[in-house]
Amino acid sequence: MAETTKTPATGTDVAKKSSALESDQGRTAIADTVVSKIAGIATRDVSGVHDLGGGAARTVGAIRERIPGSRVNASQGVSVEVGERQAAIDIDVVAEYGVSITDLASGVRSNVITSVERMTGLEVVEVNISVNDIHLPEEDDDADESTRVE
Repeated sequence: MAETTKTPATGTDVAKKSSALESDQGRTAIADTVVSKIAGIATRDVSGVHDLGGGAARTVGAIRERIPGSRVNASQGVSVEVGERQAAIDIDVVAEYGVSITDLASGVRSNVITSVERMTGLEVVEVNISVNDIHLPEEDDDADESTRVE
């Protein structure tokens, strides 16, 4: 359903990319927070991702999760730039120890692009991934001991 237009310089037909977000009946705008939540959930679904965000964001998130009735911040560690037809996404990841970081980044990138494009109709032009930390299995043991009530 692509329209064609003639370029002024050459007079040749060029396919004009139509967007699922625009039609004769109106236009759909998608907020940055929507895209960041989709990207955050898609990232957490990838095996080998322990958490999202840098140190300070994870600390605030851990405190927030202890408050009764609060929810996990799905967009923690995700920042996006959303235009009319495209989106760029930056993700801060904590990887599980032993996971291939290149495979993890590839899996996250693929899952995020598929999820965001399928749910929003936006073209994802880039997904930049920063691995900020590696989660070690013994860190869970230390956390369990510090939160244990005797």
